[in-house]
Amino acid sequence: MTRDDVSAVVYDFDGTLVDLVVDWNAVAEEVADVLATGGVDASDADLWRMLDLADEADLRPTVEDVISAHECDGARQSTRLRHADLVADHDVPVGVCSLNAEAACRVGLEVHDLAGHVDAVVGRDSVATRKPDPEPLIATLRRLDADGDALFVGDSRRDELTAERAGVAFEWV
Repeated sequence: MTRDDVSAVVYDFDGTLVDLVVDWNAVAEEVADVLATGGVDASDADLWRMLDLADEADLRPTVEDVISAHECDGARQSTRLRHADLVADHDVPVGVCSLNAEAACRVGLEVHDLAGHVDAVVGRDSVATRKPDPEPLIATLRRLDADGDALFVGDSRRDELTAERAGVAFEWV
């Protein structure tokens, strides 16, 4: 399948279109502090596990606020990557499906003059699940009204697995 054979193209965000400037260790420390204040021990958890712990402790909105603030700041300072130059060249709807917060994706798209070329954005906080669950990608395709084969462009095994689970073609960056 080529880009010409699809009804929609969906891009991952960080690592595919832009390189966010985020100190993920600092984010994890701040999230661990939020969880600790809520009585949750996250000392051995990575950031993804901390999100699960936040769900279990009903702290997800507070944790999302912390992570999203760092991601939005990182999006303002981000570097545009080579694949961002392709976003405007499609004759089909274009979407973004990301593990980053939707707000951060929108900030980065604005910063790099891509927002006008992207028809749908689904971030980590836009739907109930996150990649590699297929729902974020499926939700993006629904928002694009994609009516045929689609292509998901990403930079990680998680992105590839998301595409596989959604029954969508995948292209590595």
